[in-house]
Amino acid sequence: MAKCIMLQGTSSHVGKSILVTALCRIFYQDGRHVVPFKAQNMALNSYVTKDGGEMGRAQVAQAEAACLEPTVDMNPVLLKPTGNSCSQVVLMGKPIGNMSAKEYHNGYSVKLFGEVKAALARLQKDYDTIVIEGAGSPAEVNLRDNDIVNMRVARYLKAPVLLIADIDRGGALASLVGTLELLTEEERALVKGLIINKFRGDVSLLTPAVDFLEQKTGKPVLGIVPHIEHLGIDDEDSVSLDDKKDDDGDADLKIAVIRTPKISNFTDFDCLAGEADVSLHYVTGADSLGTPDLILLPGSKNTTEDLLYLRSSGLEEKIRQAVDAGTPLIGICGGYQMLGREIHDPHHTESSHDSVPGLGFLSMTTTFSPEKLTSQVEADCRSWTFLGRDISVKGLRCYEIHMGETEFSGAGDTHPLHITRRAGQDVDIVEGTGRTDGLVFGTYIHGIFDHDDFRRAVLNTLRQKKGLSPLANTRNVNAEKQRSYDALADVVRRSLDMDKLRAIMEQGG
Repeated sequence: MAKCIMLQGTSSHVGKSILVTALCRIFYQDGRHVVPFKAQNMALNSYVTKDGGEMGRAQVAQAEAACLEPTVDMNPVLLKPTGNSCSQVVLMGKPIGNMSAKEYHNGYSVKLFGEVKAALARLQKDYDTIVIEGAGSPAEVNLRDNDIVNMRVARYLKAPVLLIADIDRGGALASLVGTLELLTEEERALVKGLIINKFRGDVSLLTPAVDFLEQKTGKPVLGIVPHIEHLGIDDEDSVSLDDKKDDDGDADLKIAVIRTPKISNFTDFDCLAGEADVSLHYVTGADSLGTPDLILLPGSKNTTEDLLYLRSSGLEEKIRQAVDAGTPLIGICGGYQMLGREIHDPHHTESSHDSVPGLGFLSMTTTFSPEKLTSQVEADCRSWTFLGRDISVKGLRCYEIHMGETEFSGAGDTHPLHITRRAGQDVDIVEGTGRTDGLVFGTYIHGIFDHDDFRRAVLNTLRQKKGLSPLANTRNVNAEKQRSYDALADVVRRSLDMDKLRAIMEQGG
């Protein structure tokens, strides 16, 4: 039987995902066959597995840290918020419909626990160690009866729980003590240790607090993890955008990402932010767009509503003025759909609007349908004319997540991307649309900027437009990511009492 450890938090965004990632790497380094697990994830950043299943990106990062290929067994239930307190429910990688929060939590969630148990059974069979992530707080008494991600999982597996508090936001001691007080006696007995996360300063100053916590709760404090800057690891959800600080603007290139209310898969741009010559900032209002060298329209979980937001906020007009002045515009997935002439939603897949005029930059129309296309792809960029220069790059390893079909009505636009493999099958599918003047381009493919040669080719074209010399491509993003997992593991290994943690796992819940 696999040994388990579960990380729960006193609230959302206390660092559970990152600490699970760290433990996955530590146990992998120790020679364990370790796998991450989160029964239910709410996120707009998602990923597509090799077999076409959709899952949260946090579990993808954790799988990478464990040197595993991600599978939906690691995240059997994914909730993707659509607005108005509703979410699309993705079960075992496939969408099964939209539900209100009330519908989902009033009994439906518990019906999915059978799938959660089945996924756990498969993982227990194939791995010797499972590192489990909770969600939010286990002390939400109004949600306890229908919870499938926190204590229900711990009770089912008899898994020992470590409770995490974020000291950087304040009130860590009170949140730990208060959370334990609100748990049932059975649940409290499963909590075997406490972790204080995101500490800044001299750890010795916390000694009185540690002594107090251990005496007050009867639970050992396993460690104090420092605040870690610039992890270089994918963020879980748009909540982490609030923690992203805009670059200081001293870089050669300024790139603006339009942050719409339902932005999704903003991890598409993380590799751009990591370039030394790029200053990347997220724009929420017309007044903050400025004069960037490139504008990016990201994916969206509700393309229609985000398009209307661009219109009502004044961003549409600002974007149009920028493009007219020669600023290039690139749209990904939902952002790509917005670039067309119209968006139709006859089945009300995303909103109550039947049709909405698009931004009109590209000669295409998109019609939503209930079916979602999710697949990993390989693509070639065949002679894309960007700002008067040709970009040709082969072997883009990316993925698709979108609903709807796009039809083209103009002869002037070009289609420079060709999908060569989809879901493991050889294909030759034209993808992506570019305006002939090289100023506007869109694609359904996520992850194109993760490709080192493609990303640098785009940036060098922007540099040459400004009269700057091109830079050599010196980055290997995949290697950087692996070094980041190692660095994270080193910090957490030094911060936690790993011998005590292993003893807790051996003893069980």
